Amino acid sequence: MRGDRGNRFTSIYAMEKVRVGLYGINGHQIHNQMKDHRKAYVTAICAIGKDKLPQELLDESIKFYSDFDSFISDPDIDVVSICAPKRIDQKDMAIKAMRAGKHVYSEKPCAYTEKDLDEILSVSKKTGKLFHEMAGSAFDEPFISITELIRNGTIGEVVQVFAQKSYPYKTSSGRPQDDSTDGGLIRWIAVHAVRFVEHTTGLKIKDVYAMETRHANPVKGGDLKMAANFMFSLENGAVGSIVSNYLNQNRFPTWGNEHLRIWGTKGFVETTDGLTKTRLVTEDHDGPVEIKHTSIDYFDFFIEEILHGTPMPLTLEDELHPLRVVIRAQEKALEVE
Repeated sequence: MRGDRGNRFTSIYAMEKVRVGLYGINGHQIHNQMKDHRKAYVTAICAIGKDKLPQELLDESIKFYSDFDSFISDPDIDVVSICAPKRIDQKDMAIKAMRAGKHVYSEKPCAYTEKDLDEILSVSKKTGKLFHEMAGSAFDEPFISITELIRNGTIGEVVQVFAQKSYPYKTSSGRPQDDSTDGGLIRWIAVHAVRFVEHTTGLKIKDVYAMETRHANPVKGGDLKMAANFMFSLENGAVGSIVSNYLNQNRFPTWGNEHLRIWGTKGFVETTDGLTKTRLVTEDHDGPVEIKHTSIDYFDFFIEEILHGTPMPLTLEDELHPLRVVIRAQEKALEVE
């Protein structure tokens, strides 16, 4: 995507702010970020109840729509942020929005198959409309500083990786028992851990295998997978594993219990306990990682791309490769009873 911009941004360079339409709230919708955003503002909303919105967005100028087709026909929308009530619908919605002349920012998974993902990218290229997933998992600290350490060779060549993404089972509305609502444990949750691995090391996962289980699902006869394990290889010959589950306890200090540990030929670096602790160990050093940067919201990168054609920090291929990995893992997953 970085090499084929041509003049696709020429008509929007003069924009001062991006006009955003919000669709749905099933996931990480950006409504709270839009309260005082410097370079974007909300002009239209669909499939979100007013009681779910911050008061700052309940402006008389914002238009509310009852159906998606009318919503994407609004000429006062530049980019549509999609968090659909049924995640499985997002591929068709993204394509429809781009064909209607809108850029698209999509909750994950934006597609359930590689064929559908490739169709999204093909339509983006044909229409000249930008598409991105909400893929900023590794752009929070301490990941930014860990990435810097890995890329500058502090721990040497990457040899083995372990990553974890764990959430509580209990939520205000409960976990959906079907994959069509949120994508399921592997595509919806484990994708974060895959991003931790790929976007910090700069290495793509080559081969992946997975196992998952419904064991301990509180809903009798329910289809929700409670835990999943991955085993994988990286393109440089390194190996790794990922665990993902709905077993984090609500008393744990952070909602998500994330871990990332990367072993190299000169040492290892890690962040543990919901990203609250870090450690760097080399031949002559043992201590916490020096946090040098400020976390960056991925949506802000997208806004800069829309306004100025500024390249995203990841190529679109690198951004979406973790989704390809979890799609392949889901297809290969062996269910354990």
